[in-house]
Formats: sequence, C-alpha cells, structure tokens
Amino acid sequence: GEVAEEVVGQVLGLVDDPDRQKVFLVDQFDEACLDLPPEGGAPVGGTASEEGGAAADDAAPADGAASGGSGWPRVYDFGDIIPGDTLEETHHIVSAQAALIARNRLVPVAIGGGHDLTFAFVRGAMWGWTLSEHHADRDEWDELVPPLGPKWSGIYLDAHLDVRSEVGSGMPFRRLVEECRVGSLHVRGLDPFANSQEHLDWFRAHGGKTEGFGPDDPWPAGPLFMSIDLDVLDQGVAPGVSAMNPSGWSVAEAAAWARAAGRSGAVKVFDIMELSPPNDEGGRTARVAARLFLEFLAGMSERSWDEFWDELPWREVLE
Repeated sequence: GEVAEEVVGQVLGLVDDPDRQKVFLVDQFDEACLDLPPEGGAPVGGTASEEGGAAADDAAPADGAASGGSGWPRVYDFGDIIPGDTLEETHHIVSAQAALIARNRLVPVAIGGGHDLTFAFVRGAMWGWTLSEHHADRDEWDELVPPLGPKWSGIYLDAHLDVRSEVGSGMPFRRLVEECRVGSLHVRGLDPFANSQEHLDWFRAHGGKTEGFGPDDPWPAGPLFMSIDLDVLDQGVAPGVSAMNPSGWSVAEAAAWARAAGRSGAVKVFDIMELSPPNDEGGRTARVAARLFLEFLAGMSERSWDEFWDELPWREVLE
C-alpha cells in the first residue's frame, strides 16, 4: 500500500550507497488475491492510505539504529506482481519472480496479502537457491524440477497454523511440506481458539513445533525461511488484516523476531503477509508492516556475510 511504499522509498534513498556489499530485494504484491476460500483472505497491497509521509519520517532509520554491523544493506524494489487469471497462475508468476531473485544470490523479501503467497514465494526462492548452480542452464523456474540439497525449516508468526488441505490462504505450510522438502515448521503466536484439532494433529505429525526457541536463542540448523502473518498482532495495532486478533502480540514482540531473522545468516527468504488495506483504518497496519520490514533490514546490517555464503543451501549439493 502507499503507506508502506512511502516508508520503503525512504529506506531506498538512505541505503543507495554503491560501496555497500550487502544486497537486499523487496518484492511487493499490489493486486487482489484470487479465488479466496470461504473464510476469506487478505487482498494484497492496494491503496492503504495517503498518509505515508509522516510514517516515513517516523520509521526512517537514524544513524546508529543498527548496531554491530557495517551499514544498511542495499535495497532494490522489484515492483508489483500482477496476478494471473487463476490462483495457480498467480502462484506460478510469484514463484518465477522469487526464483529469479534467489538464483542471483540475493535475499528475496515479499510484502503481500493472502498467506497462500508464502507457498509460491518460498517455493520459487528454494528453487533459485538450490538449483542456481546445479542447473546453470535453466533460466526460469520449473515446477517440475524438485528442490535438491538439504531440507529447509520454516519459522512463522501466525495466529493460525495454515495447514489446510483446501486451496486458499490457509494452505501454504502444508503445501511447502508436501511439495517442497520443508522438513520442519515452527509457529509462534498461535491462537488455541482459532485452530482445529485436525490441523494441529497434522502439524505435529509432520515435524511442527509450537514452542521452544525464542528470537534470541539459537535457531534450527540449515536453511530457513521466515514468514510473518500480520494477524499474529493484536487488533488494536493491526486492524488491517482479514482475521483480526482480539488477543494478539504487541509490535515489539514481532519486531524482535523480525530483527533476529534479519540477523540470522540461515534465513534466505522473508515475507510479511495478510496486509489488507481495505480493512486498515488510517493505514495503521501498513505502518506496522513497514516497521517490521525495517527491523529485518536492521538485523541484516548485523549479519556475518561469511556465514551467509557458507550456509547457502545448495553448497552441500555441489560439494
């Protein structure tokens, strides 16, 4: 939405330094999701508000906002994804874009709508990371080529498990496990009143964990993706989602995880999903999404980049 884009634009101006070695990519989805399930899902991006100037001023990082690093990473905005005529076609487009970004050894980030896009985004990024060198002759993502190398793990902040078997916004993590060699899932912020026993049983049977490490603890070994569903946040701070949370997290809690994800060299893909501008009173949720994006950037400025390259998922395949 416009609020988030204003903040992102401010960051772009601050980090446009050719001497910076770290590279960061933003992939924003700004069209409506298609074929949503009966329970709905967040429309993507769109026109959140025209009050972005103040948000940019408030959220722009001051000197020293990130500690211990060598400066903010460079940011490239790849623009908006235009959806296809069907949800499947849209997913294919998203996966192809994510694969292109990751294939060039860059860090893909998406700010989007329905959480189903995480399936497509992570799927494409996994392909790009694991096959960029192993299949150097391939220029485009191919859904018929399975990812190689070690299994990935996923960390996500969400009030819901999102492991439905039905196609729609509640399906991403089940599909990633069944189709994309994701070996374990770790969800935080789960609402016990908003998930069925059937989904919880499936989640646990497929390596899912609802408790354990925190943002400042050691994270699982191997390649990781991280996804933040904005409905993990309390409706008082994040009303612009498709399923408001009456007993959710504070922004500070989610920010700690976003910062830790940016700092971790094992995190190769990051997204912020379920932003629904039509439901977003005063652009409040868009501002929160922008803040979480900035926290991730701040964490990236603290990364050990030797660690990042040493832990590339495809390295094991090549060696």
